[in-house]
Amino acid sequence: MDYRSLISSPTLLIDEKICRANIKKMADKASLHQMELIPHWKTAQSRTIGNWAKDYGIRQITASSIRQAAYMSNQGWENIHIAFPFNVREIPTLNKLTESQSISVQIVNTFTISKLAEELKNPIGFMIEIDAGYGRTGVHMSDFGKIDEILRIAAGSDKLNFIGFYIHPGHTYYMLDKEGIYHETRQALAMLKSKYQAQFESLKTRIGDTPGCAVANDFGDIDEMGPGNFVFYDLMQADLKSCEKSDIAVALAVPVVDIIPERNEILVHGGGVHLAKDFLQRENGQKIFGEVVLLNEKGWEIPSETSIVKSISQEHGLIKASKELLEQVKVGDLIGILPVHSCMTADAMGAYLSLTGEWVDHAEKKSF
Repeated sequence: MDYRSLISSPTLLIDEKICRANIKKMADKASLHQMELIPHWKTAQSRTIGNWAKDYGIRQITASSIRQAAYMSNQGWENIHIAFPFNVREIPTLNKLTESQSISVQIVNTFTISKLAEELKNPIGFMIEIDAGYGRTGVHMSDFGKIDEILRIAAGSDKLNFIGFYIHPGHTYYMLDKEGIYHETRQALAMLKSKYQAQFESLKTRIGDTPGCAVANDFGDIDEMGPGNFVFYDLMQADLKSCEKSDIAVALAVPVVDIIPERNEILVHGGGVHLAKDFLQRENGQKIFGEVVLLNEKGWEIPSETSIVKSISQEHGLIKASKELLEQVKVGDLIGILPVHSCMTADAMGAYLSLTGEWVDHAEKKSF
């Protein structure tokens, strides 16, 4: 069956072959550097894709929320780490979840660790998130007073097991000197490991961004990597030189609803509720909300002339079309769009259609 015959409205396609190649490449890189790959599943959010990952030796994953962790639990994972500052209102849910699944959480303050010490019913692990310059969240790398207090409170509970330190150097997404950022990250984690490893012999350190993990070649003695977007990649990652466009494993299939030849434009059913509203901006001010690929029975191909999604509203997508695209497409056809940010597109769509015509699950569980 040609998968295209199943599509009547915006549908997120996944190329299993490309996805598996991306997972294998990152797993091989982690192995080369004697690190464990514990991927962030905020991008894929899929049990099926999780099973693909297991084929490459992946035994643990990271989640962005307790809801996502619950969806991925009891699927054979040794541990699921929730890499978001833990929300104490979710302790009852955590207690239920840890009855059957090993879970670890992220800690950034003493109040949260105190509440966990008071209210946990089952053992959990925890990592202390460190801010090494990103500025979003985490304990500053030199705030030993706060780190020591968190560890002191945890030591008073038989339910809290300290795993180690976690850094998400997210400024690799907007700063050119990724190697410089990683040098700072390595130094921060090495300093913390040196200070605390005598007290915690099994202490682990982990980094968690795709651009850095994709391009860095020196990880020092960091133990684990936890990138997420690499599973699919996207135009943003291609722009950051983390991947090639041919490495992007998902494309949004959209129906053509109108063609305006005098403006070299094509209107598609595919807007902000499908792609999300992330964009790339060029030096001339041009915003790019996606890039067109041509669908075929085997998947998609990147055309020789580039056509971009120039604007989107809730359901509409307006494409600035190349001459090549205008000559090939008619109203009622399907075209593909490579997303700017695949994590947000996948979350918005809530399901994937494989190139063999099979639906692949997503934590958001949208109807097929």
